[in-house]
Amino acid sequence: MTKKINLFANLKSDFASGLVVFLVALPLCLGIALASGAPLFSGIIAGVVGGIIVGYLSKSHLSVSGPAAGLTAIVLTAITDLGAFNVFLLAGLIAGLIQLVLGFIKAGSISNYFPTNVIEGMLAGIGVIIILKQIPHAFGYDADYEGDESFSQADGQNTFTELFNFLDYINLGAVVIAAISLFILIVWNKIDFLKKIKLVPPALVAVIVSILINEFFIRSGNSLAIGKEHLVSLPVPTTFEEFKSIIILPDFTAITNSKVWIVGITIAIVASIETLLCIEAADRMDVQKRYTDTNVELKAQGIGNIISSLLGGLPMTSVVVRTSANNDAGAKSKMSAIIHGVLLLISVLAIPVILNKIPLATLAAVLLLVGYKLAKPSVFKHFWEKGKYQFVPFIATFAAVVFTDLLKGVALGMIISIIFILKGNMKRAYNFRKEEYKDGDIIHIDLAQEVSFLNKASIKNTLASIPENSKVIINAADTVYIAHDVQDLIKEFKKIRAKEDNIKVKLVGFKKAYDLENTAVSDKNVFFEQKVPKN
Repeated sequence: MTKKINLFANLKSDFASGLVVFLVALPLCLGIALASGAPLFSGIIAGVVGGIIVGYLSKSHLSVSGPAAGLTAIVLTAITDLGAFNVFLLAGLIAGLIQLVLGFIKAGSISNYFPTNVIEGMLAGIGVIIILKQIPHAFGYDADYEGDESFSQADGQNTFTELFNFLDYINLGAVVIAAISLFILIVWNKIDFLKKIKLVPPALVAVIVSILINEFFIRSGNSLAIGKEHLVSLPVPTTFEEFKSIIILPDFTAITNSKVWIVGITIAIVASIETLLCIEAADRMDVQKRYTDTNVELKAQGIGNIISSLLGGLPMTSVVVRTSANNDAGAKSKMSAIIHGVLLLISVLAIPVILNKIPLATLAAVLLLVGYKLAKPSVFKHFWEKGKYQFVPFIATFAAVVFTDLLKGVALGMIISIIFILKGNMKRAYNFRKEEYKDGDIIHIDLAQEVSFLNKASIKNTLASIPENSKVIINAADTVYIAHDVQDLIKEFKKIRAKEDNIKVKLVGFKKAYDLENTAVSDKNVFFEQKVPKN
């Protein structure tokens, strides 16, 4: 049963996190539009639609959608091949329609088959990419566009060569501002009374302080003053005609062009896969362990891409960077994503001049901390301790994401995981039975000898279908292997869902090697079993 969600229940924390995501999203929207060869406002439109429309329609509590770096190369090539941006918009609209269909045919269920170690490897890889890509911006070297995640860059450089290039272009003013911003971001959460100020996130304080410092440098004629080329660069419409030109309509006369359909199908597939990966990652981040209906998400993304294309915006996906920033900022519900979209809309129309005073070095500092939280050393240690069957797919995914891209990295991790699994025994995951007693039915789930991540979907659905006030015995006495994903599902069910829905859970036969504890001997009589007499 789906619980009704009050979007305003956590408005303080959601507003603060939405504000942080807005600050992060603004340069990313502009940077991705620039790299895609599209009008700059097309990135902003996608960000607004991704925040407000997709945010409202989505069932994800943490995911934030917008223009994605993973689509940049596709968009750039497509605009060139199709000859005009308005023709490309028709391809984006077609992509949205395809995603809508994918949602209705329940194609989103494939996300259940992404193993945890691959998802975590992807997140760690993106975390390292964020750190490596933002270091040059923190030192005032902004040759590469904000939001670039690819190892090989369009200018012939790569992620590592860029780290050496920036040494010749260090801007001391940017370094000072980045250092001060990092200090504020780190220290803010260590002071108790500042932590309690939910409406004022440290990222906003860092941005305001950096603007004031740079304005002081400029007005005093200090050599540390940061020039326009190192600030957010949002176009500022000054006339009604310029405002009208922001909205570009698709060219529907190109509907018979086969190239348009090929581009549309390509965008739909890539955008859908990236979205499903991000949704799975967002659910992993969620401390409340809420699961997202991925079929609804595909429908939401489809509607979002249709509307974005009709307004002249870029295609979008659920984006890991924005989602991670949202989670780190303390978001509680999807209201945060909606707020970020509203702020994008209001700010670009009302205060673009102020936004153009934000140093990129400050935003780099914010993203550096996001990257670190995604790629903490403890994550690598955790999977190392889990053994080779968990660590090898994790580290392979991580390395491939860093040195290639997200999709190739995940594909490699999936292939390795499947190879490992195929070596095992592909028997039935569990046996489900229900016994009737006077004081309530008892559900028995007897796990099979081998329980792999491929069994995750069926076990997840079984646990989700257990009604409130039930009594459940999960028996692992016959198992020799339980995938870490399945262990996490059982643990989360026992610690969170069971408590919320008054479900009594007894774990039996779990080995010491598993990350689960059997129900204590003193608790074994928790179920008073009296069978219902048969007539």
